[in-house]
Amino acid sequence: QVQLVESGGGLVQAGGSLRLSCAASGRTFGGYAMGWFRQAPGREREFVAAISGNAGTTNYVDSVKGRFTISRDDAKNTVYLQMNSLKPEDTAVYYCAGGILALPSPLSRAYNYWGQGTQVTVSS
Repeated sequence: QVQLVESGGGLVQAGGSLRLSCAASGRTFGGYAMGWFRQAPGREREFVAAISGNAGTTNYVDSVKGRFTISRDDAKNTVYLQMNSLKPEDTAVYYCAGGILALPSPLSRAYNYWGQGTQVTVSS
């Protein structure tokens, strides 16, 4: 089992930045691909970004490319999502996910483990 705990969410004005963290425990973290997903009220959960187990490959949804950066620190068992130039449409609950995947998948069903989520609210 892998337990994932997100932190770093909050309220920020449009154009601002936040860094989300996802701390993993329970098993060897380094071999897991990690992803970030988000869900806004009344909408389905959507893919945001993902990173491979060796950090060699990343994947982003088009709407965040150039603004968000996913990274990982395996020594700290933590994955990060640096979010810059935030927009009101980025408002959502952000979830961290982990899975034993060859590539960082945008599909939520590919991931075995999920955190509880952290709220990000961007005001206009």
